[in-house]
Amino acid sequence: MKNKYSKIALILIGIILINYISSIIYKRFDLTEDQRYTLSHSTLNILNNIEDDIIIKVYLEGDFPAEFKRLQTETKQHLEELKAINKKIKFRFINPSKIGQELINKGLQPSRLQIEENGKLSEIVIFPWAVASSKNKTEPISLLKDIYSNSQNEQLESSIQNLEYSFSNAIQKITTKKSKKIAIIKGNGELNDIYIADFLRTLNEYYFLAPFTLDSVAKQPQKTLQDISQYDLAIIAKPTEKFSEEEKFTLDQYLMNGGKTLWLIDNVQAELDSLMQTGESLAYPRDLGLTDLFFNYGVRINTDLISDYYSSEIPLATGNIGNKTQFNQFKWNYFPLLTSENNHPINNNIEAVNAKFANSIDTLENNISKTVLLQTSSLSKTIGTPSIISLKTIAEGQNKATYNKEKIPIAVLLEGAFKSAYSGRIKPFNIKNPKSEGAETKMILISDGDLIANEISQGQPLELGINKWTNQRFGNKDFLLNTVNYLLDDTGLINIRSKTVKIDFLNKEKAYQETLKWQLINILFPLMMLAIFGFFFNYFRKKKYT
Repeated sequence: MKNKYSKIALILIGIILINYISSIIYKRFDLTEDQRYTLSHSTLNILNNIEDDIIIKVYLEGDFPAEFKRLQTETKQHLEELKAINKKIKFRFINPSKIGQELINKGLQPSRLQIEENGKLSEIVIFPWAVASSKNKTEPISLLKDIYSNSQNEQLESSIQNLEYSFSNAIQKITTKKSKKIAIIKGNGELNDIYIADFLRTLNEYYFLAPFTLDSVAKQPQKTLQDISQYDLAIIAKPTEKFSEEEKFTLDQYLMNGGKTLWLIDNVQAELDSLMQTGESLAYPRDLGLTDLFFNYGVRINTDLISDYYSSEIPLATGNIGNKTQFNQFKWNYFPLLTSENNHPINNNIEAVNAKFANSIDTLENNISKTVLLQTSSLSKTIGTPSIISLKTIAEGQNKATYNKEKIPIAVLLEGAFKSAYSGRIKPFNIKNPKSEGAETKMILISDGDLIANEISQGQPLELGINKWTNQRFGNKDFLLNTVNYLLDDTGLINIRSKTVKIDFLNKEKAYQETLKWQLINILFPLMMLAIFGFFFNYFRKKKYT
């Protein structure tokens, strides 16, 4: 009897001991195929650098459909994982039903969602937001990504996949200080600020930005070169005026001294606005004076236009209803949807990127490493210029047989020790110790200036990558943000952003059609199993004791 009680006491002590150890030591085993619950090294580095308490308020509390319960659960599990790694992270879920107007005043807009229950559609309003704060810094976190997705399941999958990036990004913003500087090159007819406003607004959250004009190189060439050398990256967005030799030499020596450059170049004059006015327009080569510069670095932008069978749409007037003009969307082959091979952190898991009147790029043999980041589809072709572009081609239809080229490069990454384009040549101006060969650095060349341009609505810039007519979302913003991060050696967030999670959702239509079947199975099957077990139990019991 004493032995029996001692065993029970040992078991109780063991259970208490196991609970105590588990409360101190946290360990989760991730058995999912996509390693959904394994945090990346970049996230761990961000968490390990937290010095002050971070308070996260999540407004995902209340009655939700099953799918959004999943988003709520995944969010809670992710925050528990972050808290287990760093106790300075504290979070709580708040029901926004009574503070909805207060959240709207803070810029946290609600989402209206269509839900289907028992074959009937209804609408609910949720606030898919969280707010992270530390000391005097506050950062809103959108938990519902890709609001223009056609499928609600795809939207939720994208949101759950984006959780780690959303929280890591917000924590990094409120815990780290900006250090690197980006120069936005002006003076050669580059895009006006309103057309790059959304991308600059995003970059400004991570880096210092400043406009930098090359006009001063004519009078103060050495000072201009000295000033631009203070920047870590130079962005040249769709110049339309020819570069002088002094300006080219300045950018060349900036590269030789380790500066990074992002070029977005249109080598052909072709604009949709002029085409819409008359129905046709002349596309002709644009002389920017950069051909010899790029050729020396190992690439060439051709003076042609890309036409792709897979493309985005443009709006055309098709009639009037009352006093209002009616518009319909038509495929426009000069707006190709660019894809990637997922062969680099920059282009991994990026949605199709929308280009407008892009040119083809040739890569040349030299000592520089080249990686094609964006390319056309397997059904594309090039059209030489000068040539007439006409909207009449839309009505003529598309013949697949004419698209005889595939995967034409549009964006190329160049890495290595570049040789100066002015090596062995007379320099446009004298500087101390001009470099004929530079240090290891990086450069990205994109043969479409409009890739960075956001659309305008009522005088206000829209989000980059959103078609204002169809609300279709493209990957332009993510691609360019990855591009800048990579050029500045800030690759941590790239790896988190490109993480893929596969979520399996219930087929609602099938579930509704087979409701009775599964109800019967769930009710009758357990009863049948219980009856069978009872029959055999009684049978063997009688056989044993009779």
